[in-house]
Amino acid sequence: MSRRRRTVCRFSLPLKKGIPKMKITVIIPMYNEEKIVADTVAALDGELLAAFGAGEYEMLFVDDGSQDSCRAKAEALMPRYPALQVLSYQPNRGKGHAVRTGMLASRGDFVLFTDCDLAYGTAVILRFYKAFAEGGRDIYIGSRTLDKAGYEGYTFKRRMMSKAYIKYLNLVAGFDHSDSQCGIKGFSARAAHAIFAECLCDRWAFDLEALLIGKDLGFTVGEIPVKIINHRESKISPIHDAIEMTKEVRRIKKRRRERRKKERRS
Repeated sequence: MSRRRRTVCRFSLPLKKGIPKMKITVIIPMYNEEKIVADTVAALDGELLAAFGAGEYEMLFVDDGSQDSCRAKAEALMPRYPALQVLSYQPNRGKGHAVRTGMLASRGDFVLFTDCDLAYGTAVILRFYKAFAEGGRDIYIGSRTLDKAGYEGYTFKRRMMSKAYIKYLNLVAGFDHSDSQCGIKGFSARAAHAIFAECLCDRWAFDLEALLIGKDLGFTVGEIPVKIINHRESKISPIHDAIEMTKEVRRIKKRRRERRKKERRS
């Protein structure tokens, strides 16, 4: 039987119970992002302060066992940005683990995650929040498929891989939305804590697992058209990562069947 690695998590600011909630939490998972973390904090804080006002938002930067100085650089910015908190742990566990760590520590009424490079920009965050506040859905997921320019700037290979993977999830995993892997998603506080308390997937397919658990728990989903503004070189290894994704999907489906059986027996 395989053993899960022990994760030691540290919080750069104590997260105390009883602290009043705020409108929004934005989670930024980061791994070896020392070159961009300062610019990301500044851009994100500027957008959130203008949109929500002081004391109404928090930024949780979750260091996923980085080997560079991104955690130290983020922590050094905390005196300048009161809304900034840095969570970290060792060893590296994967983006899914980082997002889950942030979700379970969040205090916002709406909890959104996006990548450290702010691939979809910052203005899109307010669009997500307004949809949540006005539309009443529990979960909002970004969709590149619904935006005519959603895949603009992608290489042909990367675009085909992304679309093929979505089709695979539609057929094999019962995913019934247009884009599972888009890197920006938002959850009501209730959905965030309920869903991610059940999640186990640490890496590639954590988005799929979260959405399937959300579906089983009865949470509603809305989709928001998005496009990538800031492109970075892809770290995907087509053959290796396709194999790993397939394995994760199988594990997610197995856990889902076991969870449903357990619920029927109880």
